[in-house]
Amino acid sequence: MSQKRAETPLPSRLRFDGWIAGTGTSSGTRIVLGHWQRSPFGTFNDVMLEREDGERLLFAPTSRTADFIAATYNFDTVRIVPVNVNVEAAVWTVNAGSLDLRFTTGRRGPLGLLLRAMPDALAARPAWSTLLDFPARLLLAGVRTRGSAGTGRREWYGPHDLRPIDAVSAVFEGTDLGVLAPIEPPVHFGFASVPRKPAVTRITTTVALGPEERR
Repeated sequence: MSQKRAETPLPSRLRFDGWIAGTGTSSGTRIVLGHWQRSPFGTFNDVMLEREDGERLLFAPTSRTADFIAATYNFDTVRIVPVNVNVEAAVWTVNAGSLDLRFTTGRRGPLGLLLRAMPDALAARPAWSTLLDFPARLLLAGVRTRGSAGTGRREWYGPHDLRPIDAVSAVFEGTDLGVLAPIEPPVHFGFASVPRKPAVTRITTTVALGPEERR
């Protein structure tokens, strides 16, 4: 009789490499997509959605990813559903349960060109994220590159690239969410929001587990 293989314990500091896309809609619903190409959980996608009334939802593909994300950020509802992302040139198509999202990215601006020119090794270092925190708060209201997360965890966001989102269409639970809009008010999943202007950011996220988790 076969035995279930135990899950490999997570290291005390975890890295997630991929993309974060944040967009608002004219209905007031704001959406944040995580498209992770390398992580302790392998390749996966997740979606965080905040309704106009403030309800926060997480869509994650497995119980393990859902548990980890929900212990790091704050949600009112967690749904474990397949989260599929297809990227063809500038067009991103996302399906997560009852959410269908499609958006188009535009050309990099000066900030995107500057971030893309930085060495990846530098952008991935928590010390660099710490240095960027004050300029990010000054230039991009609501954005932080370091801070405290749930269950005593710490986080650092190291951006490598930035592209604007030029157009979006989204349907959630059969309701059209409207057209592209700024992310107002900011999302309230964690210690920081995404940029007010809809954008896709290539990023390295580092998460340090809390003291209790490291024992």
